[in-house]
Amino acid sequence: MTSQVITSASNPVLRVPPAAPAAAAAYFGASLAFHADVSDVAAALAAGGEPGFVVLDSRSTASWDQGHIPGAVHLPTALIAGQARELLDPAVPVITYCWGPGCNGATRAALALAELGYQVKEMLGGFEYWVREGFEFETLRGRERRGADTLTAPADFEECGC
Repeated sequence: MTSQVITSASNPVLRVPPAAPAAAAAYFGASLAFHADVSDVAAALAAGGEPGFVVLDSRSTASWDQGHIPGAVHLPTALIAGQARELLDPAVPVITYCWGPGCNGATRAALALAELGYQVKEMLGGFEYWVREGFEFETLRGRERRGADTLTAPADFEECGC
């Protein structure tokens, strides 16, 4: 077996070398402690019973009305400090979401909740990927569901196999 050495100047991917395996394991392990996947959240909610967490939509009321995850708690980020204790049990982990990967509202909401002492994770992909993966959502008109976008979810299977 021949090993080829790639010089950092010729390869932008390896210009900064990968982390040592132990550092990578620590980083990716920590990432999973801070983030939840849309399909994992949906599966836990669909399993019935108590999922062991509450989902929090940190967007505006207009955004909430446009569409949100069924059963989510609506608490815009700006109101967390004043209203979280009335709406959320500090013993129950909170999964925050906002619009999508281009929005850091869920991150700001997670920070505000963590500063109040809540256990919190951010749902990667936000509401955008909830809808794109074909999960049911609620609007002012009732419940809706769109077909899964095959760029974000498998067309013929329940799970992606990740």
